[in-house]
Amino acid sequence: MPETATRRAGAREWVGLGLLALPTVLLGLDVTVLYLVLPSMAAALDPSATQTLWIMDAYGFFIAGFLITMGTLGDHIGRRRLLLIGMTAFAVVSVLAAFAPSAELLIAARALLGIAGATLMPSTLSLISNMFSDVRQRAVAIGVWATMFALGMAAGPVVGGALVDAFWWGAAFLLAAPIAIIVLAGAKALLPEYAAPQAGRLDLASVALSLGAILPGIYAVKHASSHGVDASTAILLAVGATAGVVFVRRQQRLTSPLLDVSLFTNRAFSAALAVLLIGLVGVGGTMYLVTQYLQLVEGLTPFTAGLWMGPPALAMFAAAIGAPLIARRVRPGLVMGITLALSVIGYALLGTAGTGDAVAVVAGFAFVYLGLGAIAALGTDMVVGAAPASRSGSAAAMSETVQELGIAVGVALLGSLTTALYTAHMTAPTGVAPEDADRITDSLPGALSIADRVPAEVVRAAQEAFTTGLNIASAVAGGAIVVAALLCLVALRHVRPLGEDQEAAADPR
Repeated sequence: MPETATRRAGAREWVGLGLLALPTVLLGLDVTVLYLVLPSMAAALDPSATQTLWIMDAYGFFIAGFLITMGTLGDHIGRRRLLLIGMTAFAVVSVLAAFAPSAELLIAARALLGIAGATLMPSTLSLISNMFSDVRQRAVAIGVWATMFALGMAAGPVVGGALVDAFWWGAAFLLAAPIAIIVLAGAKALLPEYAAPQAGRLDLASVALSLGAILPGIYAVKHASSHGVDASTAILLAVGATAGVVFVRRQQRLTSPLLDVSLFTNRAFSAALAVLLIGLVGVGGTMYLVTQYLQLVEGLTPFTAGLWMGPPALAMFAAAIGAPLIARRVRPGLVMGITLALSVIGYALLGTAGTGDAVAVVAGFAFVYLGLGAIAALGTDMVVGAAPASRSGSAAAMSETVQELGIAVGVALLGSLTTALYTAHMTAPTGVAPEDADRITDSLPGALSIADRVPAEVVRAAQEAFTTGLNIASAVAGGAIVVAALLCLVALRHVRPLGEDQEAAADPR
């Protein structure tokens, strides 16, 4: 094995990892910051129910759509250069989002943030693969990376709630500016530049096909969850599937493909991606519902609700750092499978909680986050480690694509399922005005907005209907996590403990 493959990282690389943690935390913040900002933002901009979902989803959907393109672009033009371009764009668009005067402009800003964010995620992760070639060090570094992203996700509600309480809803977006200044100032001194040798030209037709495959499919899921399966759903899925087939065939013919589809022949690569997708669907949807529960059912302020999310954040931190260390002696698939099995306890707690059960809800979500920490660290390491150095940007992009897609789809599916269950269970009392009846039966926020005009038992019934939706959505997600745990135990059982192959190669006996 060449020496460069086993060179251990020094102080410069670890300090550089600290710098890469900043945009990673920022990306995590932007995934969840709107969960607790949403009520204040809705009061200021008065978006429709559809616009509200798009404000929540546009960021993750556009990240998912552009990650493959941006990951490969970094391989072509340089990963550090792409990071600096993306960091600048992210800060500028964040300021635009902060001062958006309407729901339509905020949706546009969130979409642009997604495109800018798509440059940051593969850049940070692929740079880590360049900086840490030792297998065990890379696993710990990716665990730190996953922890920072998770920390941003967990801190999003706290930070968002604090800023809303102290300033206004748009202040939550302004955090990008100081972070961008720090990253731009330190990147050239601490981060290496890497561009794949003889990468060739970026194939624009493949870029168009990748977008044509991902975005219609995402929109079909969103449309079906809101309006049911209809002709539009079928057309969108057909367009996405057709573009996907043409995309794959084109990649197989190109000498410099946008995505190296041969990576999917690696069983660990494919199985790890599947586990990440399933896991993030559950986490994205339940986080959306739990933060709504704490505010709308338990009546907590945004800041207080954010503080209640602290214990789940600690659970994720412990799993993301501890899992790579345990996986040095225990097979990673077993570590991931057992941790996901523990997270099923959390989904069970969420599936049985009632109104007034904030402790059970937060404890349940802590178990959910425990599972996420392990699969984010070890699953991402498997995906990135399966690719050669020249394609690590593309592999990192695939890892982030399925994670962002999972979060967005989780919000769309579980959020829409909860809304449908709420609508099915909730009826307006006789004697209320038609417009008030529509608000009562449309959503819990709608019912709470007219709480001063309806009897208290109507509000309690609305909160109970929402909690029932949370219960059933959590049970559905828990069933999917059981499948993911079995997938880890079966499809990843051949993956050896971290560093074991490297040690065997280094042993001359």
